[in-house]
Amino acid sequence: MSLHLALGNALSGLAATARMAEIVAANLAGAQTDGYGRRTVELSSASLEGRGAGVRVDGIARHADRALLAERREAETALEGDRMRAGLLRGLEGVLVPADGGGLADRIAALETALVAAAADPASEPRLGSVLDALEAVATGLREAAGEVQARRAEADARAAHEVQEVNAALAELARLNAAIPSARAAGRDAAGLLDQRQVLVDRIARALPLREVERPGGAIVLFTTGGATLLEGTRASRLGLAPSQTVTAEQTAAAGGLSSLTLDGRSLADPGGGVLGAALGLRDRDLPALGDRLDRLAADLVERLGSGADPLLPAAQAGLLVDGDGPAQPERLAGLAGRIAVTAAVDPGRGGALWRLRDGPGAVSPGPPGAGGQILRWLDALAAPRPLGPDGQPAPAAGLAATVASGLGRQRLAAEDAEGFAAARWSTLREVELARGVSTDAELQMLLRIEQAHAAHTRIIAAVDAMMRRLTEI
Repeated sequence: MSLHLALGNALSGLAATARMAEIVAANLAGAQTDGYGRRTVELSSASLEGRGAGVRVDGIARHADRALLAERREAETALEGDRMRAGLLRGLEGVLVPADGGGLADRIAALETALVAAAADPASEPRLGSVLDALEAVATGLREAAGEVQARRAEADARAAHEVQEVNAALAELARLNAAIPSARAAGRDAAGLLDQRQVLVDRIARALPLREVERPGGAIVLFTTGGATLLEGTRASRLGLAPSQTVTAEQTAAAGGLSSLTLDGRSLADPGGGVLGAALGLRDRDLPALGDRLDRLAADLVERLGSGADPLLPAAQAGLLVDGDGPAQPERLAGLAGRIAVTAAVDPGRGGALWRLRDGPGAVSPGPPGAGGQILRWLDALAAPRPLGPDGQPAPAAGLAATVASGLGRQRLAAEDAEGFAAARWSTLREVELARGVSTDAELQMLLRIEQAHAAHTRIIAAVDAMMRRLTEI
């Protein structure tokens, strides 16, 4: 009877080492896979009629540091949002403030230079033509800058809508896993692979918006936003809503209903709190509209400088050198002015105007003395006069105000890059700790050697018992 027990012990040991070898192989295969959690075999002693009967495989344990995982997700949420914000602002600054010159401040300075040259020889049509070209460059620069701001708003809007679709798909899949994992555990099946899938999906959602994960008895999880809204409860997944806009203009805002607002199951979710979704909506609804407003104010300032205030012959209601579309600018139509600003047709020969109105003013009905440059000097004085861009702004010449707008964008970009660098360092540190606590190939290979030795020992026992039993049968 003792030989049978010895054989049973050895066979149970062989079964355990075979299962352990399988798990080591799985660990080594999944070492570089996102979401993979290290597995170990859980063993316990088996007994038969009060006597030891080898070992029993109780199950497979998946190891994950939930506190570290939550902290790493929080860092990744911040990193993804800061990265998206910094990248968009970096691209926008590259267009609005070219490294090789040609920004709005440079164009206004070029206009002043052309006016100085024209003032020295007011009768010269080539010099007046240079003033017209410089004025067109300023108007074009403002329109391009305003268009770029709205294009980036549209990009942020489309990115937010894409993130909403990705989150909804992940939540639906998590609801399915919330049913599959408890069922697998109840049936005694290994659910570690399902847990790996779940971790990848939760990580995907965490990149879009910050969340909190709570595990319920049985293995299902509940997901909440940091504001307390439920994203996932059992097999019921909430649904985010955000409809992308085909076009985005300066007049369109979420507050006025022109752009879709983020909803959760039909209820408003005003601020996701971070991540790519929060960064995209913050840029679309707050940062970029503020920049667009500064451009509109700069356009309105130029319209006023080069309007009736500098031209005594120009009626107050008539447009000056710069117009809103094809008419005078209206104070109540400030939104989007930078995207509509243009040079008046009165000074453009290609549109039925005359260059001499740059010398005599757009309100003049007939040419004045060719050598009179008083109006050109008034244009110069108007551009050089210190004026504030807004109620709280510092007074500055026109070129200085344009430089202030550009430097404000630069400060935003630098702040975003600093935040991105800090978030990247934090995430990298936490990720290294997470990987260090995950699968170690060296440790797994050492375990494999011990498994091999144990397997050989159990095999020797079986061979010895077999030889002893053959000897007994020969007696």
